[in-house]
Amino acid sequence: MRRRLGRRFRWLWTAYAVSAFGTWLGFGAFPMLAILVLHAGPAAVSALAAVGPAVGALVAVPLGPWVDRRPKRPVLVAMDLVRFGALISVPAFYALGSLSFVQLLVVSVVVAAADITFTSASGAYLKGIVAPEDLLVANGRFESTSWTATALGPPLGGAAFALFGPVTSVAANAVSFLLSALGIRAISGGEPRPRQTSRLRARDLAEGWRTILTHPGLRPLYFNVLVFNGLVMGTEPLLAVLMLNQLGFTPWQYGLAFAVPCLGGLAGSRLTPRLVRRFGRHPVLVTAGAVRACWLLALAFLPGGTGGLVFVMVVELGLIVSCSVFNPVLATYRLEQLPADRVASTLSAWSVSTKASIATLTALWGVLASFTGPRVAIGVAGVLILVTPLLLPRRDRTPAQPSQTVPSTG
Repeated sequence: MRRRLGRRFRWLWTAYAVSAFGTWLGFGAFPMLAILVLHAGPAAVSALAAVGPAVGALVAVPLGPWVDRRPKRPVLVAMDLVRFGALISVPAFYALGSLSFVQLLVVSVVVAAADITFTSASGAYLKGIVAPEDLLVANGRFESTSWTATALGPPLGGAAFALFGPVTSVAANAVSFLLSALGIRAISGGEPRPRQTSRLRARDLAEGWRTILTHPGLRPLYFNVLVFNGLVMGTEPLLAVLMLNQLGFTPWQYGLAFAVPCLGGLAGSRLTPRLVRRFGRHPVLVTAGAVRACWLLALAFLPGGTGGLVFVMVVELGLIVSCSVFNPVLATYRLEQLPADRVASTLSAWSVSTKASIATLTALWGVLASFTGPRVAIGVAGVLILVTPLLLPRRDRTPAQPSQTVPSTG
């Protein structure tokens, strides 16, 4: 039977669905604007993908501990409004003929910082409104929604880019955050008061990292995610250059190549609770984490034409199915292991580190591609990512549950 998680979760889930659809509608919009409108090369496109997350992560460092000391719902609304304001400036400046590469960098910084803060606050808020035994189901629904949006958004965004202009999908993404803010604002009922009320101190900025690095289960998963996400996302701009410039794929084909395989992500995330019930959390986590490392190398051999389009879809299907099983199990495990007064700071530290890793490896691979070309650079990343399963915990080293928990109020 379908689990009923309460009215507040439904509002949160609806708001997430709207913003996720908008985000994936704008998938690849900034690289395409840089490549096709501002005529940027591989190094500049990689810099765009690297600088925004890096500086945004730096800006977000003090925001995680700050969120732990604040009610979470107002923070969620505020971050949605910040993202709306930043993104809507892109079509506004484009209409005025003033869009520049610098503006894309600034907007990416603001959005990255707001993304991290929203993610940390939403994890803490979810733990407060959903019973512990329902967290995997809730995270599975978020994951399936994400892959549904990913399947529908990119081809529609690519079509909008071609038919209605290059900033249409960016405008739609901005509006989605406004609608998300309205949905979260509509959630009724209170939330538990923050346990921490003291003034933020300098030493509190590292609290999230201390929690991760001293936890025997989270620590290996943390390093695995940093390397894996950095290598996969670091090659994304190079794949865009390879497909759009060198192999001659159109924007709608580029979007379609990443949309169709997401149906596998929808299936994988829906099956995850059943897999965990049958095989156990740790075996599912380790197996999915190992399988997801096997696909990136194949993209170095991407051919052109229709065969190339099918090739990308098959490779992405394998990558996405394994990721869609791994992600909700990891997200649930993290929430289960974190004390209520450190959820936001720890999730923020995790997100900051992930974005910093992505930014660093994106910049390095942009430089590498300048010397070797995008195909060789993707191949190097594909070889290195095969090592990431060694960073997964070989056994379940889950300590006793934290003594501080937030009772379900939904």
